Amino acid sequence: MAKAAPKKFSTKPNPTGATVSAEKHLNSVFKFNTNLGQHILKNPLVAQGIVDKANIKPSDIVLEVGPGTGNLTVRILEQARKVVAVEMDPRMAAELTKRVHGTPQQKKLDILLGDFMKTELPYFDVCISNTPYQISSPLVFKLLNQPRPPRVSILMFQREFALRLLARPGDSLYCRLSANVQMWANVTHIMKVGKNNFRPPPQVESSVVRIEIKQPRPNIDFNEWDGLLRICFVRKNKTIAAGFKSNNVLEILEKNYKTWLATSAANNNEHDDSMMVDASSMQDIVKSKIEQVLRETGFAEQRSSKMDQTDFLKLLFAFHQVGIHFA
Repeated sequence: MAKAAPKKFSTKPNPTGATVSAEKHLNSVFKFNTNLGQHILKNPLVAQGIVDKANIKPSDIVLEVGPGTGNLTVRILEQARKVVAVEMDPRMAAELTKRVHGTPQQKKLDILLGDFMKTELPYFDVCISNTPYQISSPLVFKLLNQPRPPRVSILMFQREFALRLLARPGDSLYCRLSANVQMWANVTHIMKVGKNNFRPPPQVESSVVRIEIKQPRPNIDFNEWDGLLRICFVRKNKTIAAGFKSNNVLEILEKNYKTWLATSAANNNEHDDSMMVDASSMQDIVKSKIEQVLRETGFAEQRSSKMDQTDFLKLLFAFHQVGIHFA
């Protein structure tokens, strides 16, 4: 089913032609919804620093996620050809509209009203976001999976989430998110942002990171890679072998193995014999192949928390060699 086109929020000027400050009426008109991650960046130096780190070109289209009242937006508009701002809260969108109407930047701003995760995005060169904490991980993966990914993304996250993006094997925060994102992108830390730079102040500190998606992309299937990491990082400090003993994991891999056998037979115009094997025998076959891979790669007693991208790639390739797939 085709996705519904996102609703565009009008940025046409009102008849009065009056310019309304972003800060005016904020406390009297509505309360910030912190459940939606509404913590407005109020420090102009930090806002300008974030925009400067994006190295925006005059020809760039910039996607901003969660613009709020526009403290970042107005600075982006000064440098970009166009800004597409995705905002979930109609009240925030109204404040941003008021802020730019009657200015030269008005025609350069498109506001898409709706949930970022459900919005079909237009083309953009750069992404900037003061990210609502609930969508931190989904936002990163949506950016990674864009058909034409942005040249650079400058994203603000809660400090611990940002540190997970940056964590290396052996670090206490190294996890599936770390290994996954670092396969597809280069991540660097830009700056720390204290909680007092926001209104209302959040309960935790924040950090800004730069994400630059690798070009060309690694020649592996995203879902396959993520499928392997999901198994390995269920208990990152347990051995790799322990992760493959779960009945749920064995059932998934058995199903995938049957699919691979059927597909291989069809491609080679052969008869698919997988249906002739009883369930217990098929499970034994899959278990045997897992044991073979872990033995030959030497990863059986390794722990995911200590393994890097090269290790996981070797493991994925070895499983493929025996017909075990993860998506």
